[in-house]
Amino acid sequence: MNAQTEYLLLNGPAGPIELALDRPAGDSRGHAVIAHPHPLFGGTLSNKVVQTLGRAAVQGGWTAVRFNFRGVGRSAGQYDEGRGELDDLLSVIEGVADDGPLCLAGFSFGAFVTSHAVARLHAVRPIDRVLLVGTAASRFQVEAVPAELHPQTLVIHGESDDTVPLSSVMDWARPQALPVLVVPGGGHFFHGQLPLLKDLALRHLAP
Repeated sequence: MNAQTEYLLLNGPAGPIELALDRPAGDSRGHAVIAHPHPLFGGTLSNKVVQTLGRAAVQGGWTAVRFNFRGVGRSAGQYDEGRGELDDLLSVIEGVADDGPLCLAGFSFGAFVTSHAVARLHAVRPIDRVLLVGTAASRFQVEAVPAELHPQTLVIHGESDDTVPLSSVMDWARPQALPVLVVPGGGHFFHGQLPLLKDLALRHLAP
């Protein structure tokens, strides 16, 4: 993401997991772990939306932790339809963000995996922020966000997303009464609107 990005390998359930860490200029408020889109369709930790969320996290005072799911980049293993990817995400959290304030964020397939991590961790540790972007509700069984976490949760979706229709996200959010922030004219990858996406994310992640 920048010249100060630190790359490392973490032992995971399928072998090494590739990580990229970006730290704020001052003291870190905690860790923001960000999950990337679908591994079989070019999703990596370098995805532009993922990098945008990472920049917002760093600007908001968090240590941004991006990582490659199994089978992507230098991460070992192969695609596992979200099951193994959830294990990867939980391993990253345990490895680099085991204590202190935690933000969980994801884009597209990564938002789907993140929703399951939130459901899994909610009962065992505090989660300070949840950020779900382009949530792949039309393609996967996205977990509901625990009601107690709704005040700390931001769901962002593009009005004109033709990969994951806005209607599918509304169908997921409606039973939860979970608000969705809609970006007018926004597509799945927010082309031409990444600065706006960063500002919206930063408002949610800032102190």
